[in-house]
Amino acid sequence: MADLLKGRNAVVTGAGRGIGRGIAIALAAEGANVVVNDPGVASDGSGFDQSPADEVVEAIRSQGGTAIPNYDSVVTVEGGESIIKSCVDSFGRIDILVNNAGILRDRMIFNMSEEEWDAVIAVHLKGHFACTKPAAVLMRQQRYGRIVNFSSISGLRGNTGQANYGAAKAGVAGFTRVVARDLGRYGVTCNAIAPSATTRMTATVPEAAAAIRAQSGVAQPRLATAGPVERTPEHIAPMVVYLCTDHAWNINGQIFHVGGGTISLAAAEMPVHSITKSGKWTLEELAQIVPTELVYDIANPAPPPADLDLPGRPARPKE
Repeated sequence: MADLLKGRNAVVTGAGRGIGRGIAIALAAEGANVVVNDPGVASDGSGFDQSPADEVVEAIRSQGGTAIPNYDSVVTVEGGESIIKSCVDSFGRIDILVNNAGILRDRMIFNMSEEEWDAVIAVHLKGHFACTKPAAVLMRQQRYGRIVNFSSISGLRGNTGQANYGAAKAGVAGFTRVVARDLGRYGVTCNAIAPSATTRMTATVPEAAAAIRAQSGVAQPRLATAGPVERTPEHIAPMVVYLCTDHAWNINGQIFHVGGGTISLAAAEMPVHSITKSGKWTLEELAQIVPTELVYDIANPAPPPADLDLPGRPARPKE
């Protein structure tokens, strides 16, 4: 296919490297005019560098596409408004918004500082709001729009050492489902991607932490060599582009896991088991029935070691 997005105008935040770069180039390849937003910060959010956004713009233009750079930060409302305005001023309107910008400040919760918490929440969660709000105003007026957000397995299932990132990405999932309901009646869709790819950000995760996450089943093991299960940033782009096309007009409020050649639809948070009675539960009743009826087949994601004596834990048999 080609020119599926001809005449459409797109903003991609965090598009100077990694997943965002692949998305911006793929959108342009289908004919979209693209605002390549990236202030060129390090993976922890520090610094400033225009060259990553400029390089992607040049790559798009060299392939016959249309793109402009933007270096505003998503962490303020003013920055978000400026990013959207750059698209409207340059191309006439905005049709597509991809909220991809992100940073990492990993730390175990008992060591995390307020600044590390605030910085990650600001980029990921507030950043989604700061760009989506002004875009939504215009998309609602024109009765058309595509918004693609970026959540994470860290927010949907949990990763060690990422209380800030996981909280932000869980918030993005909820944000996506609410925005979809707010804008669906106006012909605007809002979906989210939970990606799995080897990027500059994932490379900052210590090997020990990556191994723990892989063993816990909450992250893909790092790949020693490329092969059939290779997970590059470019693998994420096709599904994002698809969600931005007219083919996806009726897909709204959904979250997709995307990694390598695998795409999965995530289930919404729904009740799994229920217990019901007429009246108020007593603590004695709950102590008896919760383990056997409510969480009997639910694994503890981080069980304490077997040799740790805990109140309420059945005594270990004597050897």
